[in-house]
Amino acid sequence: MYKNEPIFLQPVLQERIWGGKKLHTEFQYDIPSEQTGEAWVISAHPNGPCMIQNGPLEGKTLTEAWKEQGELFNKQPDNDEEYPLLVKILDAADDLSVQVHPDDQFAREVEGVPYGKTECWYVVSAEEGAELVLGHHAKSQEELAQMLEQGEWDKLLRRLKVKAGDFVYVPSGTIHAIGKGIVILETQQSSDITYRVFDYDRTDATGNTRELHLERSIQVTTVPHQDATVDQTETVYGDLVEKKLVEEHYFTVYHWALNGRASRELTHDFLQVSVLEGEATFTIEDQTFKVQKGTHFILPNGIREYSLDGQAEFIVSHV
Repeated sequence: MYKNEPIFLQPVLQERIWGGKKLHTEFQYDIPSEQTGEAWVISAHPNGPCMIQNGPLEGKTLTEAWKEQGELFNKQPDNDEEYPLLVKILDAADDLSVQVHPDDQFAREVEGVPYGKTECWYVVSAEEGAELVLGHHAKSQEELAQMLEQGEWDKLLRRLKVKAGDFVYVPSGTIHAIGKGIVILETQQSSDITYRVFDYDRTDATGNTRELHLERSIQVTTVPHQDATVDQTETVYGDLVEKKLVEEHYFTVYHWALNGRASRELTHDFLQVSVLEGEATFTIEDQTFKVQKGTHFILPNGIREYSLDGQAEFIVSHV
């Protein structure tokens, strides 16, 4: 089963108050509305599990594959944990809410879910002058609570201008927000817990403001803010330049730039692959698979060697 083929996945499209049209115009996804904010492209999360598009598990979800065919991921029989990672593409046509996510311990003890949320962002595109929120200036939990209650957002929030190709690592406990005009690919723990700190007093279609979670935000925010450091390295394999963006406890994430041909070995339990630009072919044993911008797939544990040919950019990750 899948000894010589990838597991291709169907994105799950999610409407958001801040979403737009770029998931259609840039990735040709069939979006449900012009306020489509997220494509969950590699997901086994209950709020949006991806459907498998090929092979003996076609029509099943990634969740079912993880539970029923654990050998595809080198999952041990006594491992009853959930699928660990979630990959999304986000189109921020407007500012996202300022928010923070808990760590694993808080998520399990307070929310009763298996994972907190550490995440990272690769900036696919950004309009001129686009910026995001990353961190805060409060020196203590008391000062944080005071600034939140008084709405001193300009004083509290740290802002960062970004451009296409930038990478941002966002550990749990980091106050953050993706800004208007930015499209990102996000690799994260498989979690959907968000504590909103501030939402610009926006109202939904029925005139209601969205719920804020100030008490829990204060509980889980790292104070004072700590800048995350990542050790990035580049390795060349034939015509493939692999840049390691981050390697940490929950995931390792790479950017691949392919300009010709390269051969690789699968040395991890499984590999998550998203095509950001261009077209390429993957050859595994005697089978060849065409992939293009907007394609997402998993190279499962049964595969040992594969080759790539084409002009393309990828974001690749593993646990």
